[in-house]
Amino acid sequence: MSSSEITKTKPLEPVTIEHEMNDGRALAFLHGQISRGFQYFEEDMGVIVGARGNKVFLKGESGQVEQALNLILELSEINEEGYDITLEDIRYGIRAVSQGRGTSVKALFMNTISVPSKRKFVTPKSESQKKYLDAIKNHDIVIGIGPAGTGKTYLAMAMAINALIRKHVGRIILARPAVEAGERLGFLPGDLADKVNPYLRPLYDALYDMMDTDRANSLIERGIIEIAPLAFMRGRTLNDSFIILDEAQNTTSEQMKMYLTRLGFNSKTVITGDITQVDLPPGRISGLVEIEKLLKGIEGIEFVYFSRRDVVRHRLVQAIVKAYENSSNLSNEKTFSG
Repeated sequence: MSSSEITKTKPLEPVTIEHEMNDGRALAFLHGQISRGFQYFEEDMGVIVGARGNKVFLKGESGQVEQALNLILELSEINEEGYDITLEDIRYGIRAVSQGRGTSVKALFMNTISVPSKRKFVTPKSESQKKYLDAIKNHDIVIGIGPAGTGKTYLAMAMAINALIRKHVGRIILARPAVEAGERLGFLPGDLADKVNPYLRPLYDALYDMMDTDRANSLIERGIIEIAPLAFMRGRTLNDSFIILDEAQNTTSEQMKMYLTRLGFNSKTVITGDITQVDLPPGRISGLVEIEKLLKGIEGIEFVYFSRRDVVRHRLVQAIVKAYENSSNLSNEKTFSG
C-alpha cells in the first residue's frame, strides 16, 4: 500500500444474540416491566432488544449487546428478590453500565433505605449516590456538593427518616438559610411562619414523599421532626439528632460556623448545596465554599461530589445543567482572553 493510500477501518458488523429465560418470574419480568424499557436500550446503548416467547433477542455492536444482556439479567435477578423495577430504574441501570465504571447494578440497586411510605424504600441511582449513602452511614458530618436534581437532599432525608424509625436518633431537624434570589424576609407578606414557609417547602415535599402526611404532621407537632430556618439553630446544642442543612451555599461564613458548632452527642449532620448557585450579596463569602477549604482532611468529615451525570430528575434536566455549564465555561474563557 502506497503512502498516499488511506487505511479505512470497516465498521463493526452488528451481531444478534438470543437468551432463554425459562423461570416463571423472569418470564413475567421479560414481558412486563423490562419490555416497557426496551426503547432506552436502543436510544442510549444502540442495542435493539425484543422478546418472543421465553427468549430475549438483542442486536447491535458485540460489546454493547453483551452489556445489555448482562444488565437485563441483573435487573431480572433484582426483580426476583422483591425490588419492583420501574422505567426510571432501567434508565439509571443503562446509565451506570454505559459509564463503564465497573458498577454492579445489583449492588447499586439493592443498597436500599427503608422508609415508611408506599414506595417502601429509596435506592441510589448512581455510583456517586451510593458513595454518598455510604459516607452518611460511616461519618458524623457529610457535605454533599453538586447541581440540582442529584438527590443530595432527598437521600439525606431518607437516611434521616430511616435513622428515626430505627431509633438511632430521637429527632430530625431540617434547616435552610432563608436567603435566596436576593429576597429579604421583611418585604414578604404575613407573619414569620408565612414568610419562611416558601423557603422550607422543598423540605416538606421530600418529607411527605417518604412518610404518610398525617404521620409526618404528627411528628412535626410533637417536635420530633423540626423544619426551621437556619437562624433558629443559634444558641442550641443538638443532641441525639439527625440534622440536614439544605442550600448551604447560601449560608454566610458566620452562619456556617454557628451551625457546625451546634452538633451534640449522638448526632449526625448532612450539609448539601451547589457552589455554582450562591445567592448571597456581593462580597459575602459562602460558608459552604469556605468549609470546602477549611475542613477537608479532618477525620470524621466526608465530602461527596455530584455532577450532571447524577441528575435523577426529568432526563432533560441533565441536558439543561450541561448547557449552563458550557455557557459558564465559555464566559470564563472570554473573560480570561479579554
